[in-house]
Amino acid sequence: MSVGKKRSDCPISCSLDIWGDKWSLLIIRDIMFNKKGTYGDFLKSDEGIATNILASRLQSLEENGLIEKSDHPDSKAKVLYRLTQKGIDLLPVFFEIYIWAEKYFDIPKEIKAALKEAKKDKESFIRSKVKELRK
Repeated sequence: MSVGKKRSDCPISCSLDIWGDKWSLLIIRDIMFNKKGTYGDFLKSDEGIATNILASRLQSLEENGLIEKSDHPDSKAKVLYRLTQKGIDLLPVFFEIYIWAEKYFDIPKEIKAALKEAKKDKESFIRSKVKELRK
């Protein structure tokens, strides 16, 4: 959804207007946890996003200040997407979604192991991940 458009003043509704569709959440996830940052990287995600949807979501996330793009250090033909501080601030929300999903779904062993370790000291994990994402 474009900047400034909102259905109501409800904080949950306003937030979902910006990042609440599945594709936006998956793009943020890919940047946050999967070290993806290019258009091509996002296209290779298992969920199979269509190119027109990807372009639309990247534009919306950028317009709403959750991601920013910069020149790719290795290729003039590519753009690199990163989370802004506003996007990084979603990390605790994503962490809680992972915890919720672990409770109700079978998740891959490697994610389960990483989550088990992160839950031992949630605050430390979040601080460390935030620091990594700011680089």
